[in-house]
Amino acid sequence: MGGVTATYYTDPFCPVSWAAEGALRRLEWMYGAALEISFVTTGLARQVEPARAQALALASLDAAAASGMPLDARVWLRDPPSSTYPAGIAVHAVAEQSSPGPYLRRLREAILVEGRRMDNADALLDAARGLPPAHALDLERLRVDFASHALLESFGADLERSRAVQAVSPSVRFEGPGGDVWAREAWRWEDWEHAARAAGAEAADAPPGVEAALRRYGSMATIEVAIVCGLPHPRAAAELWRLAMEFAATPRRVPGGELWALTAAG
Repeated sequence: MGGVTATYYTDPFCPVSWAAEGALRRLEWMYGAALEISFVTTGLARQVEPARAQALALASLDAAAASGMPLDARVWLRDPPSSTYPAGIAVHAVAEQSSPGPYLRRLREAILVEGRRMDNADALLDAARGLPPAHALDLERLRVDFASHALLESFGADLERSRAVQAVSPSVRFEGPGGDVWAREAWRWEDWEHAARAAGAEAADAPPGVEAALRRYGSMATIEVAIVCGLPHPRAAAELWRLAMEFAATPRRVPGGELWALTAAG
């Protein structure tokens, strides 16, 4: 299979995109290098007014209830960000150095699980510091790029691109031999897989085991493990707690559940 691309329209603050993290990771695992994935930031809110914050809190609760992803909606109620745009611009800055996927994931956890505002340069740099060594960034270059007019223009181009195709986060556009196929405002793996296959994508790998998934992705919610590994939720939970009993995996309690990672050696 060749010639299939996936354009992911998303935003770091989008709670439904957080619900789609399992689908994104399974897409990455199963289709691998055979599927080129790029990110377009949609811009959730230039200004987060009180009414908008309340609506996003409700959307976060709905996303958590529907998907099973742990999520803390209080980020929108206690000390909401002034704007979601700085985080989107930061994703563009990271893309100047590396694939923005790992940083985007770290932002989502900081915002939607840890309840952090993530609307200023210091906080956004701190998120970059939290990346694993394999995805480490040049922080001084990142600090300079945050204020780059060129990156502001690049972010603005993404906003225009999203509007031009009426893409609301999270939406994925697959383009390949089978045509131009959308999974619009979709977070379920089945919707993404149907669109990918309709565009001509063919899976390059089978779903991984639980340890292999944790080794690749690090922090994972239980439902993400179930989706990525192709397991029923109770089976995924049982496997994770078995690894915990063997001191091979460690759960981190977060609002609404756990985030799992392999236990550090030594």
